[in-house]
Amino acid sequence: MATPKQTGAGTWRVQIEVRGVRDAGTFPTKRDAADWAARRKAELLAVESGRAGEVKTLGDALERYGREVSPGKRGELKEVMRLQAFVKQPLFPWRRLLSELAPEHLAAWRDARLKVNARGAVLRDMTLVSHVLEVARREWRWIAANPMKDVRRPAEPDHRERVIAQWEVRRMLRAMGWSARQPVRSVSHAVGWCFVVALQTGMRAGELCGLRWADVQADYVVLHAGKTKTGKGREVPLTASARRAIESMRGFDEELVFGITAPTLDALFRKYRARCGLSGFTFHDSRHTAATRLAPLVDVLTLCKIFGWTTATRALVYYNPTGSQLARQLTAAAAGAAPTPRSR
Repeated sequence: MATPKQTGAGTWRVQIEVRGVRDAGTFPTKRDAADWAARRKAELLAVESGRAGEVKTLGDALERYGREVSPGKRGELKEVMRLQAFVKQPLFPWRRLLSELAPEHLAAWRDARLKVNARGAVLRDMTLVSHVLEVARREWRWIAANPMKDVRRPAEPDHRERVIAQWEVRRMLRAMGWSARQPVRSVSHAVGWCFVVALQTGMRAGELCGLRWADVQADYVVLHAGKTKTGKGREVPLTASARRAIESMRGFDEELVFGITAPTLDALFRKYRARCGLSGFTFHDSRHTAATRLAPLVDVLTLCKIFGWTTATRALVYYNPTGSQLARQLTAAAAGAAPTPRSR
């Protein structure tokens, strides 16, 4: 048994070694140090003999994943917050030993979540927990099998098909005090221009808020790798009106085009939507609206390039025309293809 030793600061430090693996810790009391040494020695022996699941809990796996795996991801902070939030969810078995964790425990948690959360949110959480368990199985050798693989997943949620109507756009812009003829004098004006550019280009809120003047070219803007949702960079073409909209922001911020953060954009957009008495759409629906407007003008591969989609099936998610719009397109196409009558 390792013997704790008192430090000059009055705390107690203890060191242990189990089959060549060393660890140490400092604690406020001698008893705390001795208890930790006993627990840690048992853990190391269990891991060494392939029985880590008998001493490690699901909560231990979440904590290690957040410490070692999450830092390598772009959304590290948000993911760590999600990992920490699991322990507050009803029926989440974070205290259960991994050797005792069974599909029915995870299924009970899933069912409790579905009573208060949408299927999409539950699916995302199940995917994250499954990956934690998979890393614990493959890399840490804490478990022999991933129990989440035997848990039925809820059906995928229906894709959003909300296109923002032009009258809704006009009402929102009026509420923001936006005008194409006046200079930008407030954050609400910046939100208005951000909304306008989103409708013209399909860029996401985070992409627009992170756009710098150095990335604005004559007829396109550059979105750098690591600054987009997919992590891949792309070049977004600008129409003449989109270019004028961006140039209208000159002088508002020296570095950033719109000079606002994504959380500020989201909060103010919701505020003005409520002030207008509108509902049923979010800022992200401007991306659906832009895709629906642009789709008839370009081929599907060009649309994928503009929006940063890696598969053409994504176009079906974001292209949401009405039956009347499709009918008008068919009529226009038929008129263009009609043969010209021969003159006699």
